[in-house]
Amino acid sequence: MRGIRQVLGGPVVIRTPVVFIHGAWLHAVSWESWAERFTAQGFDVRTPGWPGEPGTVRDARQRPEALRGLGLGAVIDHYERLVREFDTPPVLIGHGVGGLVAQCLIGEGLGRAAVALAPTPVNDVPLPASQARSWCLADGDAGDDEPVFLSAEQFRYGIANTVGVEESFRLYERYAVPAPRRLLVDLGCGTDTRHARARADTGNTGRGPLLVVSGQEDRLVPDSVTRAVYRLYGDSTAVSELKQFADRGHSLVVDSGWRTVADHVLAWLAVQGVGAFAN
Repeated sequence: MRGIRQVLGGPVVIRTPVVFIHGAWLHAVSWESWAERFTAQGFDVRTPGWPGEPGTVRDARQRPEALRGLGLGAVIDHYERLVREFDTPPVLIGHGVGGLVAQCLIGEGLGRAAVALAPTPVNDVPLPASQARSWCLADGDAGDDEPVFLSAEQFRYGIANTVGVEESFRLYERYAVPAPRRLLVDLGCGTDTRHARARADTGNTGRGPLLVVSGQEDRLVPDSVTRAVYRLYGDSTAVSELKQFADRGHSLVVDSGWRTVADHVLAWLAVQGVGAFAN
């Protein structure tokens, strides 16, 4: 997959690719504002959904069986194949489960840099038991392989708890989709174990820079969990940084404050020498 090439005053330059990876209960379209912002800055933006994900929120709600049986390994493999297709290593930006995927890939030396936003924890960092139960038992009468839906009230409590009721409902209507139960189980939701693929090489000294971001009022992936994930990188000499946003919840990438988070990421990338045009 070749990056977009542009001619600026004669020389051919290549735009830096950015791959956005969404998390559970949000559709790939949830990156629309970030995609517009990063494109305006000159990046070559891609927002691929999970394997088999319907193209719209409406279709994803009407055909939840499309992701039945989707597990963590298939999601990671899907994005690994996409990343390997680029001639120019892309920036990886993931939210929730996407943040876990971004860490797995950058730990393998894939990608120019990675940003993990409120990431589902990797390695031996657990989710609090109460959160794990709420993730997988949201509709506990469903079969083992049935998709997990969140009601508008559950979405507000677990994801959009720092915004008003009206904004939470708008976000729910525009972006919320059911999550594959198997994927949630692979992440340790409702169980005492996690899938072996929920691991990142946190000691890799040759990887690109990593930014870990938390919302300090996040109920789904609490700030304490994200800080514990960040501490896993303490022995690596590769660049690892933590940014905490006060008064922000798990919806920090889609709610009305998204621009503050996106601009921090853009500024951080610039400091790391990652610009819109590949060197």
